[in-house]
Formats: sequence, C-alpha cells, structure tokens
Amino acid sequence: MRPRDVRKAIENALDAPINVQPLFLWGPPGVGKSAVPREICRERKINLIDIRMSLLDPTDLRGIPAVVDVTCDVCKGTGGENHGCSVCGGTGVRTVAKWLEPSMLPKDGKGIVFMDELTSAPPLQQASAYQFTLDRAIGEYHLPEGYYIMAAGNNQADRAVVYPMSTALRNRFTHVNFEYNLDDWLKWAGDQGINPYILAFLTWRGGELLFNFKPESTDKAFATPRSWEFASRVMKHFDPSIQRELLDGTIGGGAAAEFMGFLKLQEQIPSIDKIFNGEDIIPKDIGLRYALISALVSHCEKPNQYERLITYSLNTGLPREFAVLMVKLLVSKNMKLTTASPSYHKWGKMHQDVLLS
Repeated sequence: MRPRDVRKAIENALDAPINVQPLFLWGPPGVGKSAVPREICRERKINLIDIRMSLLDPTDLRGIPAVVDVTCDVCKGTGGENHGCSVCGGTGVRTVAKWLEPSMLPKDGKGIVFMDELTSAPPLQQASAYQFTLDRAIGEYHLPEGYYIMAAGNNQADRAVVYPMSTALRNRFTHVNFEYNLDDWLKWAGDQGINPYILAFLTWRGGELLFNFKPESTDKAFATPRSWEFASRVMKHFDPSIQRELLDGTIGGGAAAEFMGFLKLQEQIPSIDKIFNGEDIIPKDIGLRYALISALVSHCEKPNQYERLITYSLNTGLPREFAVLMVKLLVSKNMKLTTASPSYHKWGKMHQDVLLS
C-alpha cells in the first residue's frame, strides 16, 4: 500500500479507534513507516505514544506490584463484631498487591499508541502485548477510547534485527505492506522543504534512486526516502567542500556520485539572471532542464521572481512535465507567494487536472 493510502487508513481508524483492529505496517528500513503516524498526530494535535517493545522487559508493559492498604471488603472497614473479622483481623483494612501502571500508557485524551519496531523485540516481549493489542487492556488498565493501537516492523528478509512473530500476535493485527512511492514522497518532501535540487534530481532519475536498498549488500549507506531527507540536511548545514564524502555516507556512493554529477550540470545551464530578467531560454538536454528548474526555484525569493517563473513556464513552450515540476516546487517553497502571482490563476486553469490530483 502506498503512503497516501496508508495515511488514509490510519485517519479512518482514528475516527473509530475502538471498533477497528490494530494496523501493522511491514516494510524495509527507511521507507517512512514511522513518519506517517507521527505526522498525522502532529497535524491533528493529538498524542503519539511511541512504545519500543525491543527496549522493554517482558514485565514493563504490565507494570510492577506495590503493597497497599485497602478497606476490608468483608467487614466494610468496621473490623467486624468485637473486631473479630477473620480477613482483616479487626483492623478494618487489609493489605493487597496493586499493579502500578507504566507512566508511558495514557490516562486520557486522544491519539495513537504506536509499537514501533515490534518485530525487533524477542518473543517474550512480543507476548506481553497480546492482551493489549486484542483487548486494549493490561490487567486492570484500560486504554482510553480515544486511542488507536498500531505497530510497525521490518521483514526477516530485510536483514534487520528481526524475530519471528507468533501466529497468536499476528492474528491480532490487520497487516499492510508499506511501499515507497516517488509521487507521494515528492509531495511530502516539497511540504517539508527538502532541497529542490534533490527533488528535481529524483524526478529526473525516478524511483530507482529514491530507494535502492539491497538486503544482501554490505554497504553501510544506501538510498531510502529517510536518507534523502538526511541528504537534504547535509546540503543545508555542511560546507560544500565536505558534502561529497558526507553524501557517500548518507545515501551511498553510487547515488551520491549521480547526484553530484547532476549538481555539476549547474555549470552548463543558461544564466539564471537572464531568465529572471525576461529571456526565454530552454536547454535541449533533458538533464539540463531538470538542473535549470531546480536552480531557478532555489534562487527564487521575491514576488516578481515567482511571477516570472510562472510566466516562463507558460510562454516559453516548456514541456508540460517541466512546467508542472517547476510550479510544484514553487508551491512547496512558498505557497503564498506562488498563488498570489497574477499568472498563477491562468496556470491553474491550464493545469487543472494536476491541481486536483
């Protein structure tokens, strides 16, 4: 299931959290399994209770017992006739063991209880979640009705730290294979302010470089949606003189080499200033077109520059796929300035199918 549809499933479940069974997201490292519930909770302003079962002892979810005094339920606290109650010995109270609930479990409110990396927990830790996932309870504790339970984990084939999941636990979930999707990621990445050069590069190269994880490989780094987000941080915070080595260690040598080659195309693109000043220049080479668009968006700051790039995409005969990419990147960078541009309404009419998709 692509991320867009996983998101829809979680949002539907949050509308009836006690009436639908927990969801389990299966997928390789770095595809965004953890990011989707986290973002939904942030947008809805509800709680995310992140429980890592692999870090817990089997008893941690149950809590620990404490010795407490309670009113004797036989004599009702009176001590009985002549203080001869056989249960409390005439004191009116009796000593019992009461389970203290873990502080991580919510007492009220709404949100998601997310058992991330559940398959990384050994069998005994997994077994401690049996009652919680089925009955929404652990002993005397009951999960508030506003919370939805879900979990995520890697497959054994991913060569992560994975333990088999028992059939008893598997049968308590609805299972979904979380699949990366380039279009969904590009939309998410644009909203998150991911470096426009990365967006243009991956649009050009396609999904094979968004995710090139191979479980049999011994490479320390590899490209995933998560590691491309990290690569954007490298581009933002580190000096260009050391970025190449850092990118090698973030997205892998092969992806880094291709991306750096794409960045070198900036040396061959037409003058950005000339285009901003009104010249209509379109490179013939497809790679240069992607490089030019990412450079134009990266340098676009003023309202008149946003207007210029929209008219450039309308009036120069720029192929549709590049015109759409440019305006999508502009919207991701600054929606207010893009939609306030006088030519945006005309562009929207011409590309209405894109805006509605």
